Amino acid sequence: MIASKPITELADPHAAPRRFLEQLYRIAVQRALPLASMGAYLPEPPDPAKGRTLVIGAGKAGGSMAQALEALWPADAPLSGLVVTRYGHVPPRPEGLKQRIELVEASHPVPDEAGMKAAERILALTEGLTAGDLVLCLISGGGSSVLTLPAEGMTLADKQRVNQQLLDSGAHIGEMNCVRKHLSRVKGGRLAAACAPARVVTLTISDVPGDDMGIIASGPTVPDDTTCAQALAILDRYKIDIPPAVRAGLESGALETPKPGDAVFKGHTAHLIATPQQSLEAAAVAARAAGIEAHILSDEMEGESREVGKVHGALARAVAQRGQPFARPCVILSGGETTVTIRPRQPGQPKGRGGRAGEFCMGLAGVLMGQADVWALAADTDGIDGVEDNAGAFVTPDTLARAEAKGRKLAAHLDRNDAYGYFDAIGDLLVTGPTHTNVNDFRALLIL
Repeated sequence: MIASKPITELADPHAAPRRFLEQLYRIAVQRALPLASMGAYLPEPPDPAKGRTLVIGAGKAGGSMAQALEALWPADAPLSGLVVTRYGHVPPRPEGLKQRIELVEASHPVPDEAGMKAAERILALTEGLTAGDLVLCLISGGGSSVLTLPAEGMTLADKQRVNQQLLDSGAHIGEMNCVRKHLSRVKGGRLAAACAPARVVTLTISDVPGDDMGIIASGPTVPDDTTCAQALAILDRYKIDIPPAVRAGLESGALETPKPGDAVFKGHTAHLIATPQQSLEAAAVAARAAGIEAHILSDEMEGESREVGKVHGALARAVAQRGQPFARPCVILSGGETTVTIRPRQPGQPKGRGGRAGEFCMGLAGVLMGQADVWALAADTDGIDGVEDNAGAFVTPDTLARAEAKGRKLAAHLDRNDAYGYFDAIGDLLVTGPTHTNVNDFRALLIL
């Protein structure tokens, strides 16, 4: 778990480059923890004589967001509700902090029955709300999976199968969440519709390129500008089957979501309380304070993870060998959400393990080819790379040599998407445990 105590002094990047990179990651994560930023966006509690405050929410940061709200909300103001987060992502409760919001856990990235029951309970809590009530909705990445309620004509098993096929297809997050919104009874603004006529204030931690709140957790309380036709086209593009009744609902528009301008959103507000760019900037400020110039490429990088790694590798080699386009020493930072297309396994080939951060690092290592004076770290800011126990992995000038000495061939591991096995063998996994936030990919390349 990422410690809440701020990092006040960075390691010497020349003497301890790996430690320096890990500290930059931890600074980026700390910037995205909700306690420091949520207070600025909280509304006044409603008059108890006229209404109540209901808290609902979903996502990997759900536990820390709920605890931050409990700490910041006036002690004498009523507060209750239900938030669902990923298994193992409820942070330790701070001493003396009274629990007022119930927390439950569910599966990610493939939904399960616990997530469905949580969604049913959250919908039930919205029944009977009045215009005097306030709903605080806490949303973060991962909410699409842990808050699941299949559309009419679709079972949980159908939803699980479609979700897994989307994950394996290489579809980007916008495509996946367009489908998810139209195959749900709670996403794509439908939760906001269920809260009417109460006022809804949505507080969001962004984990998507562009910070589109309609994509984060599939936008349960904000308008949806995607359509049934687009969702159907995505399913067809990736050859994903759906039940005939669901296909008919998409074709007819019966499964359409509430759109911008819909009256159900009147008086609602939504705020981004933490974003990928803010975390990258925090890391950049820290690096510069340590005497290392920092360059942020983008917080919106998408594409196949290994290919994005190759591009970063080519850039790092240019800096190391020619001092272009940046002078050394420097650190190059980037974020976003890359994807991994799962390769077919050959007969007898062991199943690969790993996520997009590790896959990025394999692509990076292959292009760097042992380049001197280049170190790198790629990690997911939620502390979990895919479904493994590591946040990400390191790449060092001797990564390839040490792996070869262990009998590990980079090409073979790439063929079966086995980043975990590759970096675990040489002790280069970064393991932090759940961080209780999520602003997606964090990548840092140090060129000395």
